[in-house]
Amino acid sequence: MDSATQDFLEIKDIREGVLVLKNNGLRGILMVSSLNFALKSSEEQSSIIYAYQSFLNSLDFSCQIVIQSRNVNITPYLDTVKNLAEKQTNELLKVQTSSYADFIKELVQGDNIMTKSFYVVVPYTLTEALGAGAALNKSGLFDIFKKNKNKNQQLGDEDFEKCKNQLWQRMEFLAMGLKRCGLDVMPLTTPELIELFWAMHHPDQAEVGYYPEILPELLK
Repeated sequence: MDSATQDFLEIKDIREGVLVLKNNGLRGILMVSSLNFALKSSEEQSSIIYAYQSFLNSLDFSCQIVIQSRNVNITPYLDTVKNLAEKQTNELLKVQTSSYADFIKELVQGDNIMTKSFYVVVPYTLTEALGAGAALNKSGLFDIFKKNKNKNQQLGDEDFEKCKNQLWQRMEFLAMGLKRCGLDVMPLTTPELIELFWAMHHPDQAEVGYYPEILPELLK
């Protein structure tokens, strides 16, 4: 029997812009802009390095930096431009639009256009919310060898809200630190998280700009 993709993912649910894992851990994802470090002056480079060093030293929790590279297929864009050219009533604008489409096509011919996206994954667990004592079993040992035991248990609304608020505080702290380095930071919403993970497992469709329709009940 073929297994569904969901069977191989550790994600149980996505709600209110938060990933809920099968072990009831939570994850938030920040999308971060890039900057051209090489074009900065030596003073600006030193300032950025110092700000980033201070940011790393200020962290008292772990986080994960993810860089995603993806091919960009501009064929749908060129088709849109050609359709606009055909609909132009002004002959001069029609010629200019067609020339623009031909210019872009020749510019990228034979080259793969890549786009890079940068993300920071921020974790929080129910154990952290309840304190270290909650992770101890009766023998006083950390129960790290039974990390999957909670997979079938539901995370209560009260516990979820408590963990979510703490997670958001971490995300805000990270965002402030990265902004001091000259970066723009944006937390991903529920539909953006769904599209991100869908695109990871359907790269060919995502490359041409196809994304599935997200049901309204999943947008909460």
